[in-house]
Amino acid sequence: MTSHTGKIKEIIVLEQAGEDLIEGKKFYNINEEGIGDYFFDCIISDIESIYLYAGVHSKHFGLFRMLAKRFPFAIYYDITDDIAMVVAILDLRRDPSWIRKKLTGKLKK
Repeated sequence: MTSHTGKIKEIIVLEQAGEDLIEGKKFYNINEEGIGDYFFDCIISDIESIYLYAGVHSKHFGLFRMLAKRFPFAIYYDITDDIAMVVAILDLRRDPSWIRKKLTGKLKK
């Protein structure tokens, strides 16, 4: 996978990243009903911004890491040609070794 800066044509959210998004939504809905939906909408908006800002984010664990605007989450993605693939959406309040392990596991899938 190559380094890339600029517009892309497609964003693919891998199934495992979709599961991360659902887990985050459930977590926030436990605290207060409706916050999970707001979380979901905010993260989707952040993901859509990859169309414009693909490749400008720093790399962590071999993937681009975009920080979510309103929640303490990071969106990890990579770029092949003009396609961005969202690999993970992880809570940054977790231990960095947990994040590393989680990303390593996702990259192997």
